[in-house]
Amino acid sequence: MRILVIEDERQLARHICSALTRNGHAASALHDGAEGLKFALLDPPDLIVLDLNLPTLDGFSVLSQLRQKQCPARVLILTARGEVEYRVKGLKAGADDYLGKPFSMDELVARVEALGRRAATPEAGDLLKVGDLLLDVHRRRVTRAGEEIPLSPREFELLQVLMAEPGRVFSRTELCDRVWQRDHGYDTRTVEIFIVRLRKKLDAGFDHPLIHTIRAVGYMIKAQG
Repeated sequence: MRILVIEDERQLARHICSALTRNGHAASALHDGAEGLKFALLDPPDLIVLDLNLPTLDGFSVLSQLRQKQCPARVLILTARGEVEYRVKGLKAGADDYLGKPFSMDELVARVEALGRRAATPEAGDLLKVGDLLLDVHRRRVTRAGEEIPLSPREFELLQVLMAEPGRVFSRTELCDRVWQRDHGYDTRTVEIFIVRLRKKLDAGFDHPLIHTIRAVGYMIKAQG
């Protein structure tokens, strides 16, 4: 994968790039938020390792603009801000993964490669349809009523799991297993955050919501009727 590391601690950025390169990835580093954002938008990498405490433009602002401009890169937030509130804020803003400092370099590489595997191996079925919602697996494109809906990679994967079996209720734990594969101890709160994000993008402005909560059980997607 082509990976961009946006990290202002230059020595740490070098270590990250070296570890990723040793594992077969093409990694480069920038140390300023605005510069990193400009580079990512001009030539989007496959994945961005993004620190939050950056000069010129902080990581949350970089992430927000990446998603607003529909940058397809996956984003792994890397920061000393390990509190739950920052993790939740990062996920809501469009991050695909979160790793707090200090961290194991082996774990960082494992997380990066887990994100890459899920991006490269979509499940079977070229086109999934629920009501007026269409998901093209191979083009990674989602439309509702003919209007394209930009999704982050994690949002796309979660929606793909739901749409593969419309009408089936998935527990939060099962969705966590299927989408995040529990490789980093994700909990059901993460699933709830992504469901909220999907609802805002898919159901806003429509009279008939597609994503439904089954109280004390989980979530499902189904068309009206």
